[in-house]
Amino acid sequence: MQKNIDRSRENFIQGISRISSFWGFPKAMGAIYGALYLSPEPVTMDELVSTVGISKGAISTNVKNLERWGMIVRDFKLGDRKDYLRAEIDFWKIIKGILKEREKNEFDLALKKVSESIEMLNEEECSAEDKKLKNFYDGRLEDMKQFFDTLDKMVGLILAFDDLKSLNLKKLLSKRKLK
Repeated sequence: MQKNIDRSRENFIQGISRISSFWGFPKAMGAIYGALYLSPEPVTMDELVSTVGISKGAISTNVKNLERWGMIVRDFKLGDRKDYLRAEIDFWKIIKGILKEREKNEFDLALKKVSESIEMLNEEECSAEDKKLKNFYDGRLEDMKQFFDTLDKMVGLILAFDDLKSLNLKKLLSKRKLK
């Protein structure tokens, strides 16, 4: 039976690694999250090295990103200098963390590049033969800018909705305590 348990864990870690790669994240990041997700107790980086099979440096780099996105939590034990890691299992919290991080970095960069391209396009006059291409670029760039602006607002609404939901839940709970 132990053999099937081990195979099941390995299979799961490989699956999370693949989906991580599909979404544009390193495979190692997915493998680390998968290993932590199926760990009943917090795990040290040394334990992750043997479980995932990558270097401690690669573990450290990926752990920093996973922490930044709120996918893992670092715990400490009194009298022990090692860090202990555990997976965040609240998927909505993880999605919010990723959206916040991706929105902040990627959307801002994409919007900046589109805006810069529009400015470059409008900075100089062009010949009659280039006018058609310039108008085509202008239309496409404006559509892209509008798309990114809309996407940015949607992410903001999703995050604001969750904050509102949490606030209302806290209010509801505090009212129940008063009764």
